[in-house]
Amino acid sequence: MAIQSVFQRYEIKYLVDSHQYHQILQAMEPYMEPDPYPRCHIRNIYYDTPDYRLIRASLEKPTYKEKLRLRSYGPVSQEDTVFLELKKKYCSTVYKRRISLPCHQAEKAMEQGLALPQSNQISREIDYVRRFYPHLAPAMFLSYHREAWRARSGEELRITFDSDLLAREETLSLTAPVFGTPLLERGQSLMEVKAPGAIPLWLVHTLSQLGVYKTSFSKYGAGYQRLILQPKQGGSFYAANPVRRAI
Repeated sequence: MAIQSVFQRYEIKYLVDSHQYHQILQAMEPYMEPDPYPRCHIRNIYYDTPDYRLIRASLEKPTYKEKLRLRSYGPVSQEDTVFLELKKKYCSTVYKRRISLPCHQAEKAMEQGLALPQSNQISREIDYVRRFYPHLAPAMFLSYHREAWRARSGEELRITFDSDLLAREETLSLTAPVFGTPLLERGQSLMEVKAPGAIPLWLVHTLSQLGVYKTSFSKYGAGYQRLILQPKQGGSFYAANPVRRAI
């Protein structure tokens, strides 16, 4: 199967509890089917400046924002393929560009400021962001389990559920074991609807009946607030102790 490298779509997010999750699955059954890769454990490394310029700007909810991250869809070795992704959002539309390369090449290029091994338009866009934000470095590791669904009709509609969301500031490598601080309440998951336009009426009615409303939840933003802002401000939250996962 060809690897998609360019995405343009709307992404709408909802926080759902376990009861709402099962009710939504029932409503989805006539319209949705499992994605070709229905379950995976996603790992990300988010890059930022020493003063967290990218995520601080993103949390201010500007018209335009961007993030740069390295991603894998399961455990990887240094030789396995990973994705270096540039994610932009402008006026509610998400634009994502990514290149694939071996993990050791990606991590070395990003950590040492080296040129990317590929020469194409997407690499040039990523390099521009690297020049625009001096001193980019690994800032946070985020992992979660993903369950993915696609429309039976063949239309460009996907629904994903992310659970067991963990974040940490140390051991920032995709090859390291999974552990970190939980960012969701027990039994909660982040539902994302990804579509080129309006979401279907059956889904609108289902969410309305269940009292599920869209949220601006950002995974990296939540990690930044929990791990960096709250300790500085003397705050605390329900999951103060990291939970380790050997996956």
